[in-house]
Amino acid sequence: MKIYEQTELDFKDVLVKPKRSYINSRSEVDVIREYKFKWCPRRISGTGIIVSNMATVGTFDIAKHMIKNKMFCCLHKHYSVNDLAEFISQNDCRDYVFLSMGLRQEDYEKIEQILTQYPDKCRNVCIDVPNAYIPRVKELVMKMREKFPDILLMVGNAVTAELVEDLILSGADIVKCGIGSGSACITRRVTGVGRPQLSTIFECADVAHGVGGMICSDGGVVYIGDICKAFGAGADMVMMGGFYAGCPEATGDIITKKYKTNQIDEDGNAIIEEKHFKVFYGMSSEYAQNKHYCGMPTYRASEGRVVEIPLKESIDKLNQDILGGLRSYMTYIGARRLKDVSKCTTFYRVNTQLNTVFEK
Repeated sequence: MKIYEQTELDFKDVLVKPKRSYINSRSEVDVIREYKFKWCPRRISGTGIIVSNMATVGTFDIAKHMIKNKMFCCLHKHYSVNDLAEFISQNDCRDYVFLSMGLRQEDYEKIEQILTQYPDKCRNVCIDVPNAYIPRVKELVMKMREKFPDILLMVGNAVTAELVEDLILSGADIVKCGIGSGSACITRRVTGVGRPQLSTIFECADVAHGVGGMICSDGGVVYIGDICKAFGAGADMVMMGGFYAGCPEATGDIITKKYKTNQIDEDGNAIIEEKHFKVFYGMSSEYAQNKHYCGMPTYRASEGRVVEIPLKESIDKLNQDILGGLRSYMTYIGARRLKDVSKCTTFYRVNTQLNTVFEK
């Protein structure tokens, strides 16, 4: 047994120090950066916001909205070959859309078929496993890099420098970092395993950049400011699922609920208020296992939750708000380019981050 004595940090534990800036307007900063990868020969210009491959948000419809903003989308694993083929043949998926796969043989066969059938249309792959510390993950990274040397390959999830370095040197371009930090994840509650997200980014980004790789911060975003902090800590991409789940474009019906308020109308009757929600669920939840894998295996415990998220505005408005917040952040710290954000960021350790007096 060993205890690490240093205090680990999450997004809520810090604020960013403003600095003297020669930037007069948010319009002067560039939130698009050119990505150059360790193994993939392509260069991609984009904003490093990426939608996670959760079933409600990693969808074709969401991907179309992300592409037009030069943002990324990681499609969920449950599309058939025919579904993927139809979408890929009709859309420009080369740079901004990732295909997802797990460790199952049928996943490999599906992705192999798509990559072979569309060599010029879709070349981004995400190997998505909650626990990237098992040997089969590294073996699959090496297999995919050898079979398809030109692909952009992301793999996750990890939270320590040693594994990040190992996966990059084995063939990954990007390592997805974060365990237990997702809004629909209860891994920390069920297993006790995890690491605060900001400290994860600090350590993993440092080692990844040292060997020519990149990291994607996965999870932990509650506010747009958390996205800014993730970039400031060194993340090259920031992945979100629950943050997008309340958008009307997300998969699932809109649920309407009626609530009795404390107000009354002119006839003395209680005023009824309607609120609208979308269902969002973790991919390791029992709900997801029943929906996508014909039930929960007896050797597993549910590590995800099912939640009803208040309906948000359109995804295009949400993306506008995200990029607007990112531009404002860059003006506060004097960073003209997204790539320079981590060089310009200094964090304060804080006890209180927000004034919540008017929050419900």
